[in-house]
Amino acid sequence: MACCNSRRKPEWLKIKLPKGQNSTEVLNIVRGHHLHTICTSGMCPNQGECWGNGTATFMIGGDVCTRSCKFCNVKTGRPAPLDPQEPDNIARSIQLLKLRHAVITSVDRDDVDDLGASHWVKVIQKVKEVNPEVTMEVLIPDFQGRKELIQQVIDARPDVISHNLETVKRLSDRVRSRATYPVSLEVIKQVADSGIVSKSGIMLGLGETKDEILETMDDLRGVGCKVMTIGQYLQPTAKNLEVKEYVTPEVFEEYHRIGLEKGFTHVESGPLVRSSYHAEKHVR
Repeated sequence: MACCNSRRKPEWLKIKLPKGQNSTEVLNIVRGHHLHTICTSGMCPNQGECWGNGTATFMIGGDVCTRSCKFCNVKTGRPAPLDPQEPDNIARSIQLLKLRHAVITSVDRDDVDDLGASHWVKVIQKVKEVNPEVTMEVLIPDFQGRKELIQQVIDARPDVISHNLETVKRLSDRVRSRATYPVSLEVIKQVADSGIVSKSGIMLGLGETKDEILETMDDLRGVGCKVMTIGQYLQPTAKNLEVKEYVTPEVFEEYHRIGLEKGFTHVESGPLVRSSYHAEKHVR
């Protein structure tokens, strides 16, 4: 795999900071409704582009996760109780932002009996009720592989259901907390079997090989996954995993081509690609 071996970030990873009137409006609405976005909690490199276009990925369930994945910058600890006003606040914010497509993700809530599934359903239902013309993607946790909880989200019928593998099989246990590669594939299969657009993503630069990436693509296609995102892992803090390599844009383009050849209907592959990048395209 071609890469840049220097610790210093290469030119193609320069990040545009969010700016402009639309970006300020997004931030004000999010803060005014006591919401959280993965744009800020996850230190997403596409804040400038997405917020400048008046879009954002909402994170429900609070801003404290019950898991401690080694790649993630979201806080870990004991979360506050789920906010019963959150479904209304999310739906109203989407309306105020005049979004055509909404992306919603969440922290893991292993602390509640249903792992947050019923809260997910309430959010999806309220967004549909208030914004009937808006399409929606949800990026869900694994719900510990409990099929009845995953089915609750499926039955709420968002347009796209995404669940990220995050990395290749060999590295999964080191990169992720509690989640496992086989369980994640089962989650994606259950979504795909339902007929809803299924989606998953991985990060590069953690020490994976090309053969392992191709194997991951095959595993995803084997369970019916339709959409795949491939992006560069960027170390958010000194406590997180170190970047093993910076993969070149040319290699990302190669994986884009290979993914389409393997049968994915849509592949987003690039150094700054994240799960929700260009998500509005994935509905189709």
